[in-house]
Amino acid sequence: MSRSHSLLSRLRLAALAATAAVVLAGCNGGAGDVSARSQQPLSPKTLALIEEKGMTPSSPILVRVFKQEAELEVWKQTTTGTFALLKSYPICRWSGELGPKVKVGDRQAPEGFYTITPGQMNPNSNYYLSFNLGFPNAFDRSYGRTGEFLMVHGDCSSAGCYSMTDEQMAEIYALARDSFAGGQRSFQVQALPFRMTPTNMAKHRNNPNMPFWKNLKEGADHFEVTQREPKVNVCERRYVFDAEAGPGRGFDAAGACPTYTVPFAIANAVKAKERADDIKVAELARSTPVAPVRTGADGGMHAVFLAKFKPQTPSASSDGQVVAAAPLPGTIPAHARPPKFTDETSVADVGGPATAAPVAAAADSRVAAVPATRTGAPGANLTAPTSGQSVSSQQTASLLPPHCRLRRLRILRTLIALRGVPGRNGPGFGACIRDAR
Repeated sequence: MSRSHSLLSRLRLAALAATAAVVLAGCNGGAGDVSARSQQPLSPKTLALIEEKGMTPSSPILVRVFKQEAELEVWKQTTTGTFALLKSYPICRWSGELGPKVKVGDRQAPEGFYTITPGQMNPNSNYYLSFNLGFPNAFDRSYGRTGEFLMVHGDCSSAGCYSMTDEQMAEIYALARDSFAGGQRSFQVQALPFRMTPTNMAKHRNNPNMPFWKNLKEGADHFEVTQREPKVNVCERRYVFDAEAGPGRGFDAAGACPTYTVPFAIANAVKAKERADDIKVAELARSTPVAPVRTGADGGMHAVFLAKFKPQTPSASSDGQVVAAAPLPGTIPAHARPPKFTDETSVADVGGPATAAPVAAAADSRVAAVPATRTGAPGANLTAPTSGQSVSSQQTASLLPPHCRLRRLRILRTLIALRGVPGRNGPGFGACIRDAR
């Protein structure tokens, strides 16, 4: 009798688990929505811009992120083999402070050089579309840094990611997708704390992260003097760029650097730029106020988005007519929250490269946004375990978007009634935490 009852209980649990998988699968939207989101074509205007700049839709891309300025740039390879700026996108939200991500739960958005492969593209994201930065990379691991699922994604909400509007993310995703289709095996993301200008280096001269930032500036300088993607390696827990190790030698992130060479022309051009910048930084340091190490603002939001949260005073043109506010490059969801208001222009020099195009506004990002299931902010209610600790079912539930938590609660109640409690990796549950950090 007890064996029969046990078998019946197991069958009922199996049936309920299958039902749970189906229910929770809805957290990411239907397959049709996912397909439509990830396959949206580039707009005619963007295609025309690509042609105008001597590029093709399938030519390789490179992404640069400037945290303080809250800008993401997409560069594309031209017919000459060098990269040119295609578009600059205002970042809707990033979290934390300036400086690298160190551990799970610190809310820091990564800084460094990251490589994105097709396998890191996520058409099934809880935050519209996304790609994984690949944190921690070899450099991060050499310092024992922890964290995962650090993304560039839509939804304008962040707990350690760089978040765009859905409309922006649709276009950025399409640019990467088409470049992969054209044969690019991976693209580089240069995630920098700010534009590495002498003014910004002077303002942040007393920041404890400055040695790290100077190392990042080396890579930024390699790109800026060559307009080509720098080859990145790590040794002695430092990035090295465009380096060729001797025969039979390799690079060990935590080990001693091998004997290596950098092409003469590149090395000379980078050194010349560094010398000129260092002289300018020394001059500016005599009169430039030092920026605070911590602002307490919890990240940033580009001014075009921030203006929608600040009280606005209508501006007028020279003829007295009221000037309309700049159009938003996408939709700000209702759950989006701005950082604590600060005077960003007093902290960073926001001047872009001489070749920079105007920030892509709504008219330049006309890839239609397919309706997607909205979720709460990524990582909301996250209490990160310390190294070696396990995560309880209750802690894992707190990682979920609200609608997923409600569905999971209903399933838990039924399972408890049957004297069974699913583990945090139960059927279908992984679909809801795919983007949790």
